[in-house]
Amino acid sequence: MDKLDHFLTRAEALIARLETLLPDPAPAEPDWSSAIAFRWLRRNGRGALYPVNYPHTIRLTDLQNIDEQKQRIDQNTRQFVAGRPANNVLLTGARGAGKSSLVKAVLNEYAAQGLRVIEVSKDGLADLPDIVTLIAHRPERFILYCDDLSFDAEDSGYAALKAILDGSLATLSDNLLIYATSNRRHLMPEYMAENLATRYVGEEIHPAESVEEKISLSERFGLWISFYPFSQDQYLNIVSHWLRHFGYTGELDEATRQDALQWALGRGARNGRVAWQFAKDWAGRQSPITNRPTSKT
Repeated sequence: MDKLDHFLTRAEALIARLETLLPDPAPAEPDWSSAIAFRWLRRNGRGALYPVNYPHTIRLTDLQNIDEQKQRIDQNTRQFVAGRPANNVLLTGARGAGKSSLVKAVLNEYAAQGLRVIEVSKDGLADLPDIVTLIAHRPERFILYCDDLSFDAEDSGYAALKAILDGSLATLSDNLLIYATSNRRHLMPEYMAENLATRYVGEEIHPAESVEEKISLSERFGLWISFYPFSQDQYLNIVSHWLRHFGYTGELDEATRQDALQWALGRGARNGRVAWQFAKDWAGRQSPITNRPTSKT
């Protein structure tokens, strides 16, 4: 019996080693009708698309004080949904100003016309060829959404994204665009030493190779959309919008205005996210809280 157990143990170890040498099977297709948004996740070493059962319901009309940014991404998305040429988009700038919300909003705007979004982390970008193969034959139009994207030089997703955007023999299918958000315009950290290596030849500036490498990724996005910090008046305007969203019909009185400013001061930022959080807190505090009835035994 001991010999049999020893044999089975060795056989299982051999099978496990052989499995690592076999090519990964093609990822299974999800139920495309089950959702308008999906996430690419790796589980048990294999990547697959999983439906997002409760996608964010934000609309373009909910996004205040970013009219130019809305117009540019809306135009690009309408071109894409209509089957016309459109660009990959890099949204950069101030945190909480509406970068990721814009992507969610255009999904809700055009989902009925066949738009779908696939959210991918930067680690999942190495699987881009698999994702392209999975959706290339589909009639829907897909946005590959990468939120808060930034890289270190050794990240595997960096090379994969750079290659598939513009540089590899393989490319994106016609029904796929990449929309990425980042607080860094060039997607990678920049250091003073790199700028010191910049050379000047007559009137020409020759950036250091490390700087050129970092710029080369972001410039492969055809459309750059920048976001900036909000002024106090813009922040309060967004607060008013979200208060109306939560059912408040009055004007923004001085007490509420001061509460909103104190809320922003405590978080060190005046942006759309902070305004939305304040409005939720304020609306919740105005509604009476009733105790749930306890069950009788």
